[in-house]
Amino acid sequence: MLKNLVRSFLLALFLAVPAFAGVDINTADQASLEAVKGLGPAKAAAIIEYRETHGKFKSVDDLANVKGIGPKILEKIRDQVEVK
Repeated sequence: MLKNLVRSFLLALFLAVPAFAGVDINTADQASLEAVKGLGPAKAAAIIEYRETHGKFKSVDDLANVKGIGPKILEKIRDQVEVK
């Protein structure tokens, strides 16, 4: 019984890990960026446009260069996005 409980817990933990992964701002499409809490259609489009114009982001901090993304928004979304 205890083995099954531990096994179930580990399986649930393993399956939950991808849910905590951030959206890769270098590859995300419009819908994926809009799914980030704090980003709407306009900011998602601005991220994609910036990426297409300037190349890949080197860090999440580079989002500060995108029009419409200031320090407050950056801090709000920081734990939801990543650069791979």
